Amino acid sequence: MRTFEELITEAEAVSVDGWDFSWLDGRATEERPSWGYQRLLSERLRSATAALDVQTGGGEVLAGALRLAAQHGDRPTVLAATESWPPNLVRATRLLNPLGAVVVADRDEPPLPFADEAFDLVSSRHPVRAWWTEIARVLRPGGSYVAQHVGPASVFELVEYFLGPQPEARAGRRPEVESAEAREAGLEVVDLRSERLRIEFRDIGAVVYFLRKVIWMVPGFTVAAHRDRLRELDERIRADGPFVAHSARFLIEARKP
Repeated sequence: MRTFEELITEAEAVSVDGWDFSWLDGRATEERPSWGYQRLLSERLRSATAALDVQTGGGEVLAGALRLAAQHGDRPTVLAATESWPPNLVRATRLLNPLGAVVVADRDEPPLPFADEAFDLVSSRHPVRAWWTEIARVLRPGGSYVAQHVGPASVFELVEYFLGPQPEARAGRRPEVESAEAREAGLEVVDLRSERLRIEFRDIGAVVYFLRKVIWMVPGFTVAAHRDRLRELDERIRADGPFVAHSARFLIEARKP
């Protein structure tokens, strides 16, 4: 294995734009949820006439779902996506415009920049927050919200390694709470599934890249500010093998009556 300095220097320099984690191939692994979100989304897109993907990131997941749907010759007539982070807006626009989707800059706060009952499908993968009243507002009667959310205490083995115990944060993002909020907004929850999935970080460069990309995990993370803990973790990985954490994911599908 390369030296600590070589690994963190490389990981600190690489671009973290978009939502493609292929740089981690061979350096980190994560189990995938059994429901196969991208495939599931492609099935919903095939039967939708107007679809909206909220907080689309770099557009990679939506693009993959659209390509799967296109294999069957079906796609929504109207297709839009929202994103707030400028680098992701650029990537998503380049990726999704050729597939017929318009990408709209949005602050990820209410209101969504669309008319009432504009869509029969709203989707999102790992939204920072689901604004349920807005989702209900833009859905047509009979329309559905289909999404994969981050669950409670996701990758908290890594978060708490750097930040210490986070009891209040551990209590957030619970599927039962979000499903209750969806019902309060007038939606019917027709599917709710959750899983915890194993993650392995095989070198310290993978840790640095992940924390630079998923910026809300350790807010304000920099190599300079966390060098001592990074060095200790590097020594631990070299001695004991991969650092193991667990992601939390839940699938939620809610229908507007």
